[in-house]
Amino acid sequence: MLDLALLFVVSLVANTLSSLAGGGAGLLQLPILLFLGLAFPVALATHKLASVALGVGATLKHLRSRTLDWRFALVVLGFGLPGVWLGATVILHVPEHAALIALAVLTTGLGIHSLLSPELGQYDAATNRAGWRLWLGGAVLFLIGVLNGSLTSGTGLFVTLWLIRWFGMDYKQAVAYTLVLVGLFWNGTGALALALQAGIHWPWVPVLLAASVLGGYLGAHWGLVRGNHTIKRAFEMVTIATGMSLFWKAFF
Repeated sequence: MLDLALLFVVSLVANTLSSLAGGGAGLLQLPILLFLGLAFPVALATHKLASVALGVGATLKHLRSRTLDWRFALVVLGFGLPGVWLGATVILHVPEHAALIALAVLTTGLGIHSLLSPELGQYDAATNRAGWRLWLGGAVLFLIGVLNGSLTSGTGLFVTLWLIRWFGMDYKQAVAYTLVLVGLFWNGTGALALALQAGIHWPWVPVLLAASVLGGYLGAHWGLVRGNHTIKRAFEMVTIATGMSLFWKAFF
């Protein structure tokens, strides 16, 4: 019971921050699964499944607020899902050390870039939604999908920043897309692919699902109430903390 209580509290905090910032639940949730004794492949598959519930909680909130354009959402899914499946299929054959270092550098860079760009994501101005620019943006989403399927944490943050930088969304809108599409659909695809290879630790799933749904709803609610500036600061905090955590896991 003590293990389950610890798992619920840590997962709730992780998913609330992730829902507010647009990614990064694996910063806390995956390490606690490893700390409690799960092997890495099983912990990763279990974490991915729990992250689907984060998408459910956020979806419930954002559907009520009508913040999503579902035609553009289909574009994100169409480009991203094949990459997720590919990444989840090959992850168990990739050297973890090299993958962690690469992800740590990229994730930390996201936070620093946001810190150095005060106006980034403060206003919504749709761009690059047609022609070759749409296809180029989609190709990057495919590559991020590969990372999402194959690496442990932080890739939702990549989607958030790419939607802001390339497609002209503000932080509030980009986080909504990330939580619903990455949290629900991308992570669901990754969880299925990993579960077929490594399995899932089902006794802990109900606790993780409850914490993820509640955390997803709370984070989405606070993001809608507080606005772009608060979301931007949460994004920067989570990205840099995630990057530092990945560096630590890579070298120690």
